[in-house]
Amino acid sequence: MPGHHADDIPLEASPAAVLYDRYGALILAYLRRHTVSPEDAEDLLLEVFVAALEQNQLATFPEGVRMRWLQRVARNKVVDHYRRSARCLTVPLEQETEILEIDAALAPDQVVLRQEEQDHLLGAIQQLPPLQQEVLRLRFVAGLHTAEIASLLGKREVAVRKLLSRTLNLLRSRYTAAAEDQEESRHYDS
Repeated sequence: MPGHHADDIPLEASPAAVLYDRYGALILAYLRRHTVSPEDAEDLLLEVFVAALEQNQLATFPEGVRMRWLQRVARNKVVDHYRRSARCLTVPLEQETEILEIDAALAPDQVVLRQEEQDHLLGAIQQLPPLQQEVLRLRFVAGLHTAEIASLLGKREVAVRKLLSRTLNLLRSRYTAAAEDQEESRHYDS
């Protein structure tokens, strides 16, 4: 048609664009509350909407169901993010330098004892049920508060506090028992 440009032709928005326009800001706000950096939140938002694109039936769901589905996917993406970050724990360079300086000040036998203690603690943690390990990771590795953990896991905050307390008590008793067993075996070896 004369006088019309391609820019003048109205394009129908894709279902993904409509979904993003409608729910993107809400999901991003949720992700920002539950992640450390805005970049992490934006990356997770992308993952949520990629999952939405892969869910062919999502457009046919009623609006409330769509929102709950997106919220559940966002929550799961945050949990997955913290699981991944717990496996790839990074330590700031300044903190690593302090650790090295402390280790350098220790005698070699003290360094070995410290490493043994860390190995015992890790072993005791690995013996815990997966949910208890997850709560420890979210609290002490990811640095989340119990309210945030409760939201991520879909549990009440009181339940998470009790679970965390019981987990720490169980871990303490297992760690203490393992340390006592090790001390006892050292006396037998001497």
